[in-house]
Amino acid sequence: MGNRLKMALLPMYIQLYDDSWPELRERVDAFHRTIIGEFEKRGLDVVSSPVCRVQAEFEAAMESFEREGADAVVTLHLAYSPSLESASALAATELPLIVLNTTPTYDFSPAQHPDEILYNHGIHGVQDMCNLLLRNGKRFLIESGHWEKSDVLDRVTACVRAARISKEMKRAKVGRIGEPFQGMGDFLVSEEVLGATIGIETISFDLHNDAELFEAVSDHQIDEEMEGDKRDYQWSSFDEEAYRRSIRDCLSLRHLIEAEGLTALTVNFMAITGRSALFTMPFLEASKAMSRGIGYAGEGDVLTAALVGALLSVYPDTSFTEMFCPDWDNDAIFLSHMGEMNVRVAANKPVLREKPFPFTDAGNPIVACGRFRGGEAVYVCLAPGADNAYTFILSRIQMLDVEGMDRMEDSIRGWFRPSLPTAQFLSSFSKHGGIHHGVIVYGDVIEVLERFGDIMGWHTVTIR
Repeated sequence: MGNRLKMALLPMYIQLYDDSWPELRERVDAFHRTIIGEFEKRGLDVVSSPVCRVQAEFEAAMESFEREGADAVVTLHLAYSPSLESASALAATELPLIVLNTTPTYDFSPAQHPDEILYNHGIHGVQDMCNLLLRNGKRFLIESGHWEKSDVLDRVTACVRAARISKEMKRAKVGRIGEPFQGMGDFLVSEEVLGATIGIETISFDLHNDAELFEAVSDHQIDEEMEGDKRDYQWSSFDEEAYRRSIRDCLSLRHLIEAEGLTALTVNFMAITGRSALFTMPFLEASKAMSRGIGYAGEGDVLTAALVGALLSVYPDTSFTEMFCPDWDNDAIFLSHMGEMNVRVAANKPVLREKPFPFTDAGNPIVACGRFRGGEAVYVCLAPGADNAYTFILSRIQMLDVEGMDRMEDSIRGWFRPSLPTAQFLSSFSKHGGIHHGVIVYGDVIEVLERFGDIMGWHTVTIR
């Protein structure tokens, strides 16, 4: 995982109680500190403000959270807090907002002492505030439950993870080499619309006219990279000069990614020719880049490349992929692509192979051929829709191990079993507009991804 998640905790209270019953604050402040400690136990960096009661205090708190670079703001009602004191500051921030709807006391039956009312009536402050947030057009997530006797703090932590992915998606900076593949329309969204609807910045590179952007690579750098490859990959027989040429192109592209501060990359393989700044299709660097947290998608697909990069910021076992062929007989689906996968998720050390490249007069590339490892995962697809909207499609899947013969060792490959019969899954996927580019995210992550879709304001569909 990359940088630690940073959560801003906003403790909310009412000035009237400090004026009337200042003695309440000792226990109120202790509960505030308890909640901070509980989130820190869950691996979050927590920044918190002093308890906020009036508008100026809320405004100061939000300014502080934004300066701190928080991934999200979590509100905590320590008592009723009048909504007009906080609503304008909360509506104005670009930070995702998560409402923690909890109270200190678990049992509030008739046998409970009446004094507990003053410490446990924050829920109607939540109701007041949420109404104002909706009326001000501010999106929010809300999780309810007792802080100690339920999993509400785990759910809020999941929301913070979703917020980090959202932040990275909205500030994605995607390099596109070549124009999008001609005639391929499902992922195609203009640079202007991607910027206006999501915030993605697209930087286009012309391999014939922007050759000066590609830094020269020394023989020493190539030799060092090859030494690393001997450790990280299995080797097949291939032409030594083809390999050095592939490494040179990979390192040139890596320097460009770093120099431009790219979070993701997409390459149309048809732009790679014998006259371009890259002489081989950089499949190997695409695979290595994903293992370093850089997003990737094929064929000029900026949208999916940005998505892969955002997901990698929290889940490093994420990879670009495509559903290629249905395995009707075994109720599974075959995954593949020309030469890219996140090498982190390979079942074994990938094998470096020279692959024929019949599409242009470019040289043959070296590809890290591997198989996606077995395990629990989620298949993810972000599909453009009508009126510049998006559908975010998710489905739990089981990536399958391979036993016995595997005649596809020379390729990127994997098989998964969907959460419902393959025929029904495929029909449902296309009924929702799913595109042919997708993402595999390993782990039980679907609840985080559903919250990510909510934060982004996308129509989120979970195929169950």
